[in-house]
Order: sequence, then structure tokens, then C-alpha cells
Amino acid sequence: MALGTLASRLTGFLSTLMLVYAIGEQELANAYNVANTLPNVVYNLMLGGILTSVVVPLLVTAAKRDNDRGDGYFQRIFTLGVITLGAITLVATLAAALIVDLYAHSVPGPEHHVMVVFAYFFIPQIFFYGVSSLTGAILNARGRFAAPMWTPVINNIVVILILLMYIAVAGLHRTPTTVSSGEVRLLGIGTTLGIIAQTAALIPSLLRCGFRPRPTFGFRRAEVSEIGRLAGWLAGYVITTQVSFFSTLVIANEISRHDPSAGYSTYSYAYLLFQMPYAIVGISVITALLPRMSAHASARRYSRVRADFSTGIRLSAVIVVPSALLLAVLGGPLAEFLFGHGSTSVANAHYTGEVFAVFSLGLVPYMIFQLLLRVFYSLHDSRTPCLIGLVTMTTNIVMNLIALNTLPPGRIDEGLAAAFGVANLVGSIVAWRLLIRRVGSLDGRVITRSLVKMHVAAIPSAIFAIEMIFTVGVILHPGSAFGLITVVFGGCGGLLIYVLVGRALRITEISQLMATVGGRFGGGSQPGTGTQQRPGTQGRGGPPRR
Repeated sequence: MALGTLASRLTGFLSTLMLVYAIGEQELANAYNVANTLPNVVYNLMLGGILTSVVVPLLVTAAKRDNDRGDGYFQRIFTLGVITLGAITLVATLAAALIVDLYAHSVPGPEHHVMVVFAYFFIPQIFFYGVSSLTGAILNARGRFAAPMWTPVINNIVVILILLMYIAVAGLHRTPTTVSSGEVRLLGIGTTLGIIAQTAALIPSLLRCGFRPRPTFGFRRAEVSEIGRLAGWLAGYVITTQVSFFSTLVIANEISRHDPSAGYSTYSYAYLLFQMPYAIVGISVITALLPRMSAHASARRYSRVRADFSTGIRLSAVIVVPSALLLAVLGGPLAEFLFGHGSTSVANAHYTGEVFAVFSLGLVPYMIFQLLLRVFYSLHDSRTPCLIGLVTMTTNIVMNLIALNTLPPGRIDEGLAAAFGVANLVGSIVAWRLLIRRVGSLDGRVITRSLVKMHVAAIPSAIFAIEMIFTVGVILHPGSAFGLITVVFGGCGGLLIYVLVGRALRITEISQLMATVGGRFGGGSQPGTGTQQRPGTQGRGGPPRR
């Protein structure tokens, strides 16, 4: 799963590099990125959280409860989801211009016009996002995790090819006033075609696991009521996240009027970088643990739910903690190397890296918060996450407003990134305290001890990376070469120092990780790695077994 996620994130990252090279970070990029975000916004508001967090526990329960291993329930859920997605997509596409006005009313004429045109091409992606998520939920419930991690690679390859065609046809440094309608159509159709290809690529895996979709309309009142009960509260949580995002997007669009180098594109590129380490590690762990925790919660084995949560936190953190500190230090040079080409200047790329550095400081709270929410969902509790969402929403909006009113326009993106991190920290604290009341304990002492050791081991790595920035800066000017050399030597040297210090501090999770990787790629069995290693955390495919 981690390899599939790594492949999809790396190719996705390559497609983003191509996008930055082709359209830059200013007006045309803002029009493209805001419009391409809208289908995700509408999808998440309507169904996203339901498909990813509510349906999987329900499918797992049905598979154990029903004589047909849940096949009938799966068919009814799939049919209901497809019908709902079709209706939402149709309405949203017809309202594309109104949705753009809602999120980008302050954007000036030409940029606004191009944004609306892009929106008509992009909003139909809602249907395919939804079908992809629904298919992934069915595969996860049947112990198939790899395909949903790998299929985004297809989407990314399609987008890369489209961007190469755009560069060949349009060249660089286009603006909303100089880009042609044909070039806009090429970007719009090509981007949506990638999502369609990604969805279609899941069908063979769905068929191999024995599920053949067919229209099934025999919805049972109890089933619909259970989905409605869980989805209602979850919809409340999703709304809180989208209200927070709405405030962020409106502020980002507003500041782009005063400083073209700032705005939503800078924020979104930095956020994509921020998601890389979490997505590769955290999402893989969460995806594997949610069906497992759901099964244990259904059987009221709360001690195993706690053990799964503790394992998930520690195995994710052993990579996420050093990544957070190193990336916070190396954010500027990394962005100069990655983005400082084509339509983007080195100065704009460096600022994107500074925003990314601020994001990175909140990486650990973000990961913990996401895992805590999954424990609530495994308990079939979506009410508590909704209430927690109100707290995080309020925190995020307040911090966004503070950033808007206290920082100069060229620094507000960094303030928005900091607001996101503070909101996740507050959410983690509140969720932890409320979850303790439900399950009694979260293995807090063991988790805290591991996190403290990991941070102590990562501090020398960060100091080494800072020294590399100053050392290379004496020899080279800012730019691609400076960024590459700094990141390669600072990052690799920092990780080596982290491993050495971590082993000296006897961080068990480092030994577990090295044994797991060695067992996977060495072709042999994985050795025992200490007293904290529990059976079933290193399986080869399906959910870990006990």
C-alpha cells in the first residue's frame, strides 16, 4: 500500500511540477487551481466523508452479519451511491458559475471568466471521484487495499501528457488574457479525462474480488436509517471543514489582488507538498486499520482498538516526525529546486517553500487528528467528530482572520498554513480527551514516550540541515542547483543522523520499520523486533491478522 501510495504521490507530484512549469503560480494558475478544487469541495460536502469513513465500517459489519457475506448490501449501497452522485453532479455542473462566484467573487474579469470555463469542465469530476471512493470502500471492506493506492498513477500520467501537449501548443507565460479558448479546453478536458481513467482502472480489481455491480433497488428501511444516522452527523463535520476551507480560499483569492506572487495557487502547491509524507505513510496505515478497528469495535474488543490506534500512531510517526522537522528546514531550497522553472520565478518558488515549511510544523498534529477521527468512525460514532469539527472550524477561522489583519499580503499564505496547523492541534487535544471517555485509555504513555524520543532524535537532523543551507549558500546562489544540493545532502545526512540517534535512544519503531522494509525487499522472513511488536502488523496484503 505504501509503495502504491508512493508511486501515485510521486507521479502526482511530477504532474504538479509540470503544472507549475506550464502555467506558473499567478493569475492563470489561480483560475485553474481554484476551479479544479471546486469538484472536491462539492463532493466532500455531499458524499466524500460518508464514502470514506462511514461506508467501510457498515460494509465490514454487513459482511460478517449477512449470509451472502454482505453482497446484497454492497450492491444496494453501490446503486444508491451511483444514483446520488449522478444527481449531485448534474445540479453542480448547472450551477458552476454560481459556485465560482461564491468562492472567488473578488477575482477580476479575465481571470474570473477563465475560472468559470474551467469549472464547467472540472465539476463533472464529482461523479468519478465518488464512484472511485465507493469502489475503494468495497475493495477495502473485502481486504483489497492495493488497487485504490495505485490507480491515481494512471490519472497523473494522463495529466502529464496533457500538460506536455499544452506546453507544445501554448508555450509558457500565458495569462487569462492571452490564453486561447482551445488551450483552455485542452487543459479542462485533459484534466477530467485523467479522473475518468483512474476510476475505470478500478473495475478489474472490483471484478477480481467477486463483486459485479448490478442495479439493486431493494433498500431496507433499517439500512437507510443507519446510513442516515451516521451520515447526518458526519455531514455536519464535513460542513465544518468546508466552512474552514471556504474562509481560507476567500482570503487567498483576496490577497492575490494585492500581491500576485501570493494567493491560492501558492497555498495549494505548498499543501500538496505537505501531504506527501502523510499520504505515503499515514493514509496507508489508516486505510489498513479502519476495517480492522471496525471489526474489533463491532465485537466490543476495545483493548484491541486501543492497540491498533497505538500501533498506527507510532508506526506513522517514526517517519512523519523527522520528515516534519527536516521539511520545515529545507522547505525553501526544496521548492526552489522543484518549482523554480518555466513560468515560475525562483523568488516565487522560494515563497511557496516557506509556506510549505510552516505547513510541515503541523504535520504530526494533523496525522494524529486523522487517526483519532478514524477511531470514532470505527465505533460507529460520527456525532462526536461533528462536535469536534465545530471547535476546529472556529479555531481555523479565527486564526485565518488574525493572519489577514496582522500580516502583510505577502505573508498571509504562511499565516493560513499556521492556522491550519493550530486548528489540527486543538482538534487532536479535544478528540483525545473525548475518546478516552469512550475507550478508557489510548496507550498515551507509550505513544508520548515514543513521540518524545522521535523528536529528540530528529532535532540533530534539523540542525544538520540548517548547517547545510548556510554551507551551500556560501558557494551557490539561490536556484535549482542550490536547492538540489542542499536537499540531497541535508536531507540524506539528516535522515542518517536520525536513524543513528534513534537507535542509540532505543526507539523500537525504527527497528520495526527497518525489519519490515528488509523483510519486504530482502525476500526473507521478517525477524522479531522487540517487545512492542504485535502479531499481524506486517502482513503482505490484506488486513493484519491476529
